Amino acid sequence: MENNKQKRRLEPNELYHACNLDLLDFETTGELERLAETIGQERALEAMEFGVGMPNEGFNLYVMGSSGLGRHTLVSQALEATAQEAPNLFDWCYVTNFTTPHQPNVLKMSAGTGRRLRRDMEQLVDNLITAIPAAFRGDEYRRRAAEITDDFKEREEKAATELGKQAAEQSIILLRGPSGFTLTPQLDGKALSPEDFGKLAEKDQERFSAAMDVMKERLETTMSSIPEWQREMRQRIQALERVTVELTVAEFIGELQRKYREFEDITTYLSNVKLDVIENVSLFRKAAEEEGRIASAQDPSFSRYQINILVDNAETQGAPLVYEDNPTYQNLIGRIEHIARMGALHTDFTLIKPGAMHRANGGFLILDAEKVLTNPFAWDGLKRCIKSQEIRIESLERQLSLVSTISLEPQPIPIDLKVLLIGSRLLYYLLKAYDQEFGLLFKVTVDMNEELPREGDNELLYARLIATLQHREGLHEITRDGVVRIVEQCVRQAYSGDKVSLHMGDLTELLQEANYRADRRSSKLIDKEDVQNAIDAHRQRANQLQEQLQEEMLKDRIRLETDGTQLAQVNGLTVIQLGDYAFGAPTRISATARIGGGELIDIERETEQGGPIHSKGVLILVSYLGERYAKHQPLSLSASLVFEQTYSIVEGDSASAAELCALLSAMGDIPIKQSLAITGSINQHGQLQAIGGVCEKIEGFFDLCKARGLTGEQGVIIPSANARDLMLNQDLVAASEAGQFSVYTVDHVDQAMELLTGLPAGIPNADGIYPEGTINHRIQLRLAEWIALRQHYAGQGRLEE
Repeated sequence: MENNKQKRRLEPNELYHACNLDLLDFETTGELERLAETIGQERALEAMEFGVGMPNEGFNLYVMGSSGLGRHTLVSQALEATAQEAPNLFDWCYVTNFTTPHQPNVLKMSAGTGRRLRRDMEQLVDNLITAIPAAFRGDEYRRRAAEITDDFKEREEKAATELGKQAAEQSIILLRGPSGFTLTPQLDGKALSPEDFGKLAEKDQERFSAAMDVMKERLETTMSSIPEWQREMRQRIQALERVTVELTVAEFIGELQRKYREFEDITTYLSNVKLDVIENVSLFRKAAEEEGRIASAQDPSFSRYQINILVDNAETQGAPLVYEDNPTYQNLIGRIEHIARMGALHTDFTLIKPGAMHRANGGFLILDAEKVLTNPFAWDGLKRCIKSQEIRIESLERQLSLVSTISLEPQPIPIDLKVLLIGSRLLYYLLKAYDQEFGLLFKVTVDMNEELPREGDNELLYARLIATLQHREGLHEITRDGVVRIVEQCVRQAYSGDKVSLHMGDLTELLQEANYRADRRSSKLIDKEDVQNAIDAHRQRANQLQEQLQEEMLKDRIRLETDGTQLAQVNGLTVIQLGDYAFGAPTRISATARIGGGELIDIERETEQGGPIHSKGVLILVSYLGERYAKHQPLSLSASLVFEQTYSIVEGDSASAAELCALLSAMGDIPIKQSLAITGSINQHGQLQAIGGVCEKIEGFFDLCKARGLTGEQGVIIPSANARDLMLNQDLVAASEAGQFSVYTVDHVDQAMELLTGLPAGIPNADGIYPEGTINHRIQLRLAEWIALRQHYAGQGRLEE
C-alpha cells in the first residue's frame, strides 16, 4: 500500500499557528466586554440546567473534567441564578422528647421562626421561674393548702377523741406522745403503774387486760387509717399544686400557642412543655429558693426546654449553596457531641450539631468526589441519605458496634436537595463500573470541554475571557500583543493548533505572573514582553532536569550524535513529564539484524522495561515487515531493538517509526543520517500516525543541535497529521526561516527512510521486485541472501544426517 502524499519540508509559518490579528481589533483589554458566563461549555451548561431542574429522585450531578478547568466556577455561576428562584426555606430545630428523652424530636418551621421560638422559650422559662413560686406564695394557694392540712388534723383529732372516750369507759387512759399513742389502765382516775397493776386481784387484772386488747385493736384500726388520710392529703395538695401551676402555665403557654398556631408541630410541642412543667414544678420552686443566685433559662436544670436550632435560614437569600471542603462523615451527616462531667461523658439534644447536608437542605450541596471517597464512611453515608431522602444522625461508634452505651437517636430530618460531585473522568468511569448504586443516584453527567475550537470569532471570545479574568483578579489591563501571546500559549497547552485550552487555572496563573512582571518594570499595562517573561520564568523554574540531561549529552556521557551517518542507529524522540512541565528528550534507538527464523527481540520487553503500548508498537512493526517482505517467502530474519542508555520504563508507541527505520537500516546495511530525528507511530501498512507532545519532542532535539551548533542539515521528521499541532518556540521558527533547521512531514515509513538515507524507497514492479539502488531493493536482496543461506545450511544438515 503506497501513499499519494509526499514528504515535504514545512514552511516557517507552518511551525507556529499565530492568531488572526484581524479579529482582535482593540488596544487593551479595557475595551473588551466582560463575559457573563463561561465559554466553550455549552454541553456542560445544558446538562447542568437539566439536572438542576429535574425534580425526580436520583438526578444528582457528576461534574467531570481535569483539575484547573474551572469546574467549581462553572458550577457556582450556573447555580446562582437557579438558587435565587428557590421556594421558601425552612428552619429545623431539635427539642426534647419528654416521653423518650434519648429520641429528640425535630420541628420544621418557616425561615426565621427558629430564632423567635428560641427567644420565646427562653422568656417563657424566665417568666415561669418567677411566676410559679409567686403563685405558691399567694393567699389563695395558702388558704386552700391550709384548709387541706386543717381538715387532716381535724380528722385525726376527732379519731383520737373518740378513742379516748371509748378507753375511759373501759377505765383505760389514751395517752398521746411524740412517738404515737399508748394505752394505760386507770383506777379512780389515776394511771396504774406496773407495780400497782400487779397488786390488783387476778379478776381485775383479767378485766383490764381484756379491755386493753379491745382498745389496742380499735387503736390499730384507727391508726391504719392515718396513712391513707395522709396520702389523701398529699394527693389533694398535689392536685392543688397542679391546678395552681396549670393556671399559671396556661396563661403563658396559651399566648405562645396562639402566636404559633399555624405550626402544628410547635403547638404540639408547647402542649408537651406545659405537661412537663406541671410534672416538674419542683425545678422552678427550687430555683426560686436558692439564695445568692438568680435563676434563668440558661441554667443546666432548664436545658430540657431549650431550642436547638440545627439549621437557621433566617438570613439565607434563595436556595442554600453549600460547598463542603472537608467532607468527613460527621461534617456531612452531622454529629452528637459530648461533655465530660465528673469523669463521665454526657450528652443531650442541645449537643446535636448539623452537617453540610442539613445546611444544604432545600438547595445544593457541592462536593469533591475524591475527598468524599477518601474519607472513611463518608461515601456510604452520603449515598444512604440520598437513597432514603432523610438525614439520620448516628455516631460511627454505634454503627460499628464499638460502644454499647445508650446514646441519642435524633428523629431523622427529611431532605430535598441536589448533590453535585466534582471529580475527574477516571474517577467517574471507575464509580460507574464498580459501584452499582452510583448510576442510580447520579444520573446526570456534566462533561466539561477541555478545549475551545479556533474557529469563527472564538479567538476574540477568548480575548474577552482573558479580559474578564484580568478584571476579576484585579490585574493591570493587557495590550493586544500581550493577549495574542497569551492565546497562542494556551493553544500550545491544548496540544492542538486548531484549539485553545480552557484550563482556567493555568490561564489565571499566567495572568498573575505576567502582572507581577509588569509591576517589576513599573508598567501599568501587561504587554507581550511580560507574558513571555512569565512563560520563560515558569520554564526556568522547572527545567533543571532537562538542562542536566542535555549537559550529559553534550559531554557524550549519553551518546547521541547530531551529524554524520550510522548504520542501524536512529535518533528517536521522547517526552518526559514532570508534574505540570513536559520536555522533549532525544534518545538513540539501535537495531541488529542477522539470518534467522523471523524472531524479533524487543530488549525493553524482555527486561520488563517496556510498557504494554510500547510492546504493541513493536508487534505492529513485525507485522509490517511480514506484510511488506514476506508475503510469499519466509522472513529469514533474527533481529533486536533497544533504546540505548535508558534506565526506566519505556511506554508508548510514538517511537515505533524510529524503531522500524533502525531495523530497516540494519536489514539493508543502509546508513542513517544522524542529523535527523524522527517520531511517529506505525500501523501494519507502514503509515505514520499522529503522536502526542510533538512540540516538546521537536524542541528537545533542536535545543541539543543548537547547543552543538546548527549546520543546516539538522531537522525532525514527524507524521503529517501532527503538522496542524505545531506551536514551536520562536528560536526554532527563526532557525527554520534561516535554513538552519528543518521540520519534515511524512505519511509513510518509505518517505521517512528517503529523508534519513538520501536514497529512494522504490516502487515495485508487477512481480513485487523493487528497482536496483532503492532502499527496498537492498532489503529484498539481503533477505533473499539469508533465505538462500538458510536453505543451504538446512541442506547441509540433511546430508550430514
